[in-house]
Amino acid sequence: MMQRLRTGAIKNGQVWARAFSSEPNLRQRITQLIPEKQAEIKQLVKDHGDKVMGTCTVAQAVGGMRSVKSMVWETSLLDSMEGIRFRGYTIPELQKLLPVAKDGKIGEMEPLPEGLLWLLLTGEVPTEAQVRGLTAELHERAPLPAHIESMIRNFPKGMHPMTQLSTALLACQTDSKFAAAYKAGIHKKDYWDPVYEDTLNVIARLPRIAALIYRCSFHDGKIPDDDKTLDYSANFNRMLGYGPGGKGAGSADSDAFDELMRLYLTIHSDHEGGNVSAHATHLVGSALSDPYFSYSAGLNGLAGPLHGLANQEVLKWTLEFQEKIKASGKAVTKDSVAEQAWATLNGGNVIPGFGHAVLRKTDPRYTCQREFALKHMPDDELFKLVSTIYEVVPGVLTEHGKTKNPWPNVDAHSGCLLTHYGLTEYDYYTVLFGVSRAFGALSQVVWDRILGLPLERPKSVTTEWIRNHFADEDKFSGFSHKDGQFEQTSINMP
Repeated sequence: MMQRLRTGAIKNGQVWARAFSSEPNLRQRITQLIPEKQAEIKQLVKDHGDKVMGTCTVAQAVGGMRSVKSMVWETSLLDSMEGIRFRGYTIPELQKLLPVAKDGKIGEMEPLPEGLLWLLLTGEVPTEAQVRGLTAELHERAPLPAHIESMIRNFPKGMHPMTQLSTALLACQTDSKFAAAYKAGIHKKDYWDPVYEDTLNVIARLPRIAALIYRCSFHDGKIPDDDKTLDYSANFNRMLGYGPGGKGAGSADSDAFDELMRLYLTIHSDHEGGNVSAHATHLVGSALSDPYFSYSAGLNGLAGPLHGLANQEVLKWTLEFQEKIKASGKAVTKDSVAEQAWATLNGGNVIPGFGHAVLRKTDPRYTCQREFALKHMPDDELFKLVSTIYEVVPGVLTEHGKTKNPWPNVDAHSGCLLTHYGLTEYDYYTVLFGVSRAFGALSQVVWDRILGLPLERPKSVTTEWIRNHFADEDKFSGFSHKDGQFEQTSINMP
């Protein structure tokens, strides 16, 4: 296999396979893992295939299938109290284990997303050499099909950045390795191989697509060439037009914005399979649609205000909240924040960024962003407000009594961090989320094909079917059974 990779590398002008050949590269390691994992899934079905994981109530069916256990998702698991684990590792654990930028010390700097990608695809923490090799490989895969840049530059002014991202990525489908292989008659046991190729190509290309959208939508349309000396996140920042320390924040030699981008892309990468973007990607992929089709669908879900668009909604609300406090002539204190929070709720509005569909505690992704802010920007005015909101609003929401989870989620913090470093165009924030979520959603698509998971096709029923199915139970719902006889317990029953 190494010889085949070396030949391909020479043919395509790529040197990553040779330069980092002392250890297995990502493709080789996945290939080594496949027989073991395929055997595991077969044994799992044999041993436990007839066991019931859970039941679905009518309320769950009507309420968006909330908490119904019905998917296999290998890359991450979300616990309502503990939060997210990526292949078994918490975020703090990954910050102590995954390789960091060159010349940095693990545990003192933020992990490289490339290392997380390796972990998601293999379940193993990579070595520094393996991560450097993967970074180099992603650089080689980054060039876009010829028609994409002109397409982005010709999008109508005012088109939402997420519309542009989904459309531009889908247009890259002309280059799909899986589509070509399927058309040529590839055997289903080999489906994973071109899906893997497409997955790495999508992940490699997303930063340049996203950067073009940013530069054309908000700035002068100019974008530098790919800098192969930099890691994935730092190179993305340069294409966006930002130095290591961002704009208007920190000293010229600060690398805090690069560190923030590494953290941001890492923590937004995956959140188990039931969220809209991940599930949509998996669902469309189950039809054997290639990763371009699949992840474009995921991006369309991510663009919704109840999912990825929430981050820009939270920042917009926070800035308006800040202005209302200033307009009242008061300083930001716990009392003034509590007063404005109650005004928001009593006005029939919600406080965005608090609560989560699954979590019942502070989102660990919020916590690590808060720790980043305390380390790098403790005196930032907007962060001080966000911090005070964190101290006050859970108590207000608890007293209000209409939320099961009064604690902040990931979206409650990311906007103030990005704003501090000069990225103030909050219509763009979900695009950053979209670059990140590809890591988890598409890693799972690779494993969907390795494990041979089938077309997803749940059974649906009508509301009439539900009424008819439970008609007899409804008839006797007001009776209790006692000594073999029904005892009437409600005068409202016939």
